[in-house]
Amino acid sequence: MSRRICTVVGARPQFVKAAVVSDALKEAGVTEVLVHTGQHYDAALSAVFFDELGLPAPAVNLGVGSAGHAKQTGAMMVRLDAFLQEEAPFDALLVYGDTNSTLAGALVAAKRSLPLVHVEAGLRSFDRRMPEEVNRIVTDRLADLLLAPTPTAVANLRAEGLTEGVHRVGDVMLDATQRFAERAAERVPLDALTGHAPGTYVLATVHRAENTDDPERLRQIFDGLGRLDEPVLLPLHPRTRRVLGGRPLPPNVELRPPAGYLAMLTLIRHARRVVTDSGGVQKEAYWLGVPCVTLRAETEWVETLHGGWNRLVGADPGALVAAVRQAPQGPRRPFGQAPGGGSPGRCVASLIRALC
Repeated sequence: MSRRICTVVGARPQFVKAAVVSDALKEAGVTEVLVHTGQHYDAALSAVFFDELGLPAPAVNLGVGSAGHAKQTGAMMVRLDAFLQEEAPFDALLVYGDTNSTLAGALVAAKRSLPLVHVEAGLRSFDRRMPEEVNRIVTDRLADLLLAPTPTAVANLRAEGLTEGVHRVGDVMLDATQRFAERAAERVPLDALTGHAPGTYVLATVHRAENTDDPERLRQIFDGLGRLDEPVLLPLHPRTRRVLGGRPLPPNVELRPPAGYLAMLTLIRHARRVVTDSGGVQKEAYWLGVPCVTLRAETEWVETLHGGWNRLVGADPGALVAAVRQAPQGPRRPFGQAPGGGSPGRCVASLIRALC
């Protein structure tokens, strides 16, 4: 019997994960229909990822764009529900991570009694002020198949009384990093991106609302970046660009347009340090062996903290500078592998096929 699922994506980390899982679903004989909510609509955050990663064009782009959380999520739900109404029946709906696209997909699936698959289930920051945390909790409560990337994520679900349908599958972003790192080196070498030599610059990303929407926090972050000895390469998220406006920045901070996935892998791989508020970039830095400084007070990816390879500094300028200058204190510990050492993407596809 042919299985047919609807996958809902909307933000750049979800495109990366889908690139791995979509291939595995095809191998498993599962027909996938990809729906793009339009949450990330800038070409540098959306279209370039489909091109670089070989993702098929989505069946539909819901074109939601940016808006407040309630308005954006509501618009996604209305348009996604209409799409599902018009399409032939699906056996399940698949969502990734913790964005508003994730939440909208989860709610629509629940209302339609459509089995829901959540990849990256069980992640917790334990800070409900974060919109992402609310999205994770609600999605996990509604999911039929909770695909957790790490033992920590499984333990988080168990602590909340969620054990049915929970499977540890590994981290599909590890699959992606391993698959695309060499492609990045060949197609987007460092000298095509910057004149800085390997190990001589700091790579920074700043995009989370807790940092960009608080003028004082943003000022402190740039104060800290400005105190660093190295040049700081900052591919600028559109939200951050709007908030910054034309304000003067420290002379060592070099603003860049948003980078594609392959370019980011190259820039991370050759940085002396990475400074970020992105969960995905934290992991990629760890897997590529580059020490990371995280502009938050907590992280869902606690595994990256082992050995001082990732340090949490919030928006404190002094702590940021000290962390960039401090070397790791121990070896990295592998994490994100699928049980038995297989492919997380194939593990996800196998469980989806069994569910359907």
